[in-house]
Amino acid sequence: MLDRIGIAKRIAQELQNGWYVNLGIGIPTLVANYVPEGISVEFQSENGLLGMGPFPYEDEEDADLINAGKQTVTILPGGSIFDSATSFAMIRGHHVQLTVLGAMEVADNGDIANWKIPGRMVKGMGGAMDLVASADNIIVAMDHTNKRGESKLLRQCTLPLTGVRCVRKIVTNMAVLRVTEAGFELLERAPGVTVEQIQQATEGRLVIKGEISEMQGV
Repeated sequence: MLDRIGIAKRIAQELQNGWYVNLGIGIPTLVANYVPEGISVEFQSENGLLGMGPFPYEDEEDADLINAGKQTVTILPGGSIFDSATSFAMIRGHHVQLTVLGAMEVADNGDIANWKIPGRMVKGMGGAMDLVASADNIIVAMDHTNKRGESKLLRQCTLPLTGVRCVRKIVTNMAVLRVTEAGFELLERAPGVTVEQIQQATEGRLVIKGEISEMQGV
């Protein structure tokens, strides 16, 4: 199965030249480290940063340059810093071509739950509600199962929803899946992972068409 870096590397393969991309907290932030050679992508952070680069080397951190998860980052030449109102105007105005988010659950109709577990303290929903309401292309980065081995790819989410019918694609430590009207369509499997293992780990409807290829470059 893939680790967090492997998931980020696979999602980085989805990037296209000239895109503006928002990276959520957690695994998505790692995507900035693995942009394929030959393309130019502008990473946007909803706290007001455009032109975000890879994580800094040790001892080169700048505490004033942080992403939405409060991690220190770098800013590329030509990057800009602005207030959160401008940042969310960019998101709400559909000026971002790809949004990458983490999730606790995804339903096979594209619903996503990623901001709250009842009974646990949370500081707030962050920018996720705006992102899922405005984004036209959402990829979720997540583990296929939780720590108890239970599927996080469900027929219906059990946690409070962040957005409804908004997820396009999911990259997990086991597979790449596309959300369709018929459910999760299996596109690729992680190295060493079988289709049968993915079936057992997926509670939601799983669509399998023909031979499923193994992920490359992860």
